[in-house]
Amino acid sequence: MFSEVNLLPKDGVLKFYRDFIPPKSADDLFENLKTDINWKQEGMRIFGKYVDFPRLTAWYGDEGKAYVYSGLKNEPQPFTTELNELKRQVEAACNQTFNSVLLNYYRTGKDSMGWHADNEPELGLNPTIASISLGITRKFQLKHKNMPGNNLSFFLNHGSLLIMSGVLQHHWLHQIPKETIEGERINLTFRYIN
Repeated sequence: MFSEVNLLPKDGVLKFYRDFIPPKSADDLFENLKTDINWKQEGMRIFGKYVDFPRLTAWYGDEGKAYVYSGLKNEPQPFTTELNELKRQVEAACNQTFNSVLLNYYRTGKDSMGWHADNEPELGLNPTIASISLGITRKFQLKHKNMPGNNLSFFLNHGSLLIMSGVLQHHWLHQIPKETIEGERINLTFRYIN
């Protein structure tokens, strides 16, 4: 259903399907998620000062599938009917089972996600992360942890699916940088929590 070409030169697997969700369905999904999801403004302490994350987040999943990142423990809200249907479509495309989804709502180009790897213990050794993008196109960047200058950039468009798997999280960091653009984006990253 998507390109079988690995977009990484080494140390992991990255696959991209530009038109995973048809435009009209993607438009409807974006509008529904904006209003139906229980968005939260989370944050963390940095040098003793509480700082809001530059985006809104939500965690949905099977009962008992908590997720800890940046010092926050996220207890799952139950999957909505819409999220469950999207999860089934993503599972079929990836040939992978997921039991949770982290949603990020980027309200403007100033909202972002800094350099990180999805390497929390509850994700397992070599997790598969399936990422749906809705709304304005945003830049997605990767950099290799041990090979300076080995950086990659992709543009994640409305309705696209990006799949990270294999040893990628051990060797690469990724981010959504701040940009001088206007427009909203919702990102859904499906995961399997052990």
